[in-house]
Amino acid sequence: MELTNWLEKRVRLSPKRTALVFDGKQETFSEIYDAVQKVAGQLASFGVRDGMFVALLGKNDRDTFLMIHALQRLGAKTVFLNNRLTATEMGYQIRDARVERCLYAADFADVMANAAGDVRAVAFAEVMMAESSGVTQAVSHFAMETVASIMYTSGTTGKPKGVMQTFGNHWWSATGSMLNLGLQEGDSWLCAVPIFHISGLSILMRSVIYGIPVYLEEHFDAKRVDQFLRSGEVTIISVVTTMVQRLLDTYTKSYHPKFRCMLLGGGPASKTILESCFAKGIPLIQSFGMTETASQIITLPPEDALQKIGASGKPLFPAEVKISDQDEILLKGPNITAGYLHNEAATQAAFDVNGWFRTGDIGYLDQDGFLFVQERRSDLIISGGENIYPTEIEHVLLEYPTVLEVAVVAKQDDKWGEVPVAFLVTTKETSEEQLHQFCEERLAKYKIPHQFHFLDELPKTASQKIQRHKLKKL
Repeated sequence: MELTNWLEKRVRLSPKRTALVFDGKQETFSEIYDAVQKVAGQLASFGVRDGMFVALLGKNDRDTFLMIHALQRLGAKTVFLNNRLTATEMGYQIRDARVERCLYAADFADVMANAAGDVRAVAFAEVMMAESSGVTQAVSHFAMETVASIMYTSGTTGKPKGVMQTFGNHWWSATGSMLNLGLQEGDSWLCAVPIFHISGLSILMRSVIYGIPVYLEEHFDAKRVDQFLRSGEVTIISVVTTMVQRLLDTYTKSYHPKFRCMLLGGGPASKTILESCFAKGIPLIQSFGMTETASQIITLPPEDALQKIGASGKPLFPAEVKISDQDEILLKGPNITAGYLHNEAATQAAFDVNGWFRTGDIGYLDQDGFLFVQERRSDLIISGGENIYPTEIEHVLLEYPTVLEVAVVAKQDDKWGEVPVAFLVTTKETSEEQLHQFCEERLAKYKIPHQFHFLDELPKTASQKIQRHKLKKL
């Protein structure tokens, strides 16, 4: 199945509708289309072509927005790089994805210089100043099975895996969201979550599919967002728990009647937050999703939130959920990834014999069909909406000469929800400062353990598996 290039179709349907609001400037779909055409031609002059893997290191701004659509216009497959990663982490992803070009914003010139290796890296500014070669091979149709984007997520091995997201995945994710939330005249979506994450990219995809504007914010500023929600300019916003809490702290008067909801991802809200939102009349829709599901796949509407505290909700149309005999949450639907890039073994392991996707999460369905997640996959730590895999941090710490054993677990944190904490067995005395500095050179800041605890031995089962639940109680 093929669909007309979404931006091309949208500009035919509603050229004068607002597509993007950034830094106080509004641009229509027609204006964005013209800008994308120009950038696509400029990218083509640097050899970007159909089917090429292109790494994109940007931020929430107009340039990155244009690059995303221009790469789709050329048929390139965008490998999104998290701008909080170290050069070592980015370099691994660039090599693993077999990237042929790297595009980067000026802010990240230093890290890209160390990450790109032999791959040609081109600054956004260099692209924008180039002569256009013309888009002679523009992609006019999107095949639903074609990979549009790749985002890396770590797994139980600690080695990041490239999640392949097809145009079909993005289409059905947008469709499921619309069938759940509805689509109204005058809708707009505020994006203050990173567009290198699926939470942010999915908003850009919904915008062009629905024909609604994205209010793109480079950073989350609670006071600024509060003004948007009270003005009536924004009807929907995607948030993580820390953002909700900051908005509640900023809240002084009711939001505009046009404001429809906050879509919460990155972990469930506490009872305190739910009750506060309910008291203030703020519609908070909790959701469960993964990079592998192209954003939300299960949601909990506000009317059920207080009765179903701790629940993730029910699957969006047409997705399905079931619990395996081992209590693992299994998912099926057209928005689920086709697999992991250049990693057939991981892809095969991710699906059962009947095509159900193994989330690795343990959970159950209650008598009303609501999903409850009891244990995050692979002891995942969710810190300020960022996924942190303990195994990845453990592998780094094990490289330190005096570290014999290590286990990283989550610790509850008022600001971030959870933060990583490391427990270590060392061969000789080692300081926290030494380990912290070692991690700084190899891990993104949010992955660095907030505390280092030294033990004579780690608690283990008879089969020598580390008992993480005991460490969490220490």
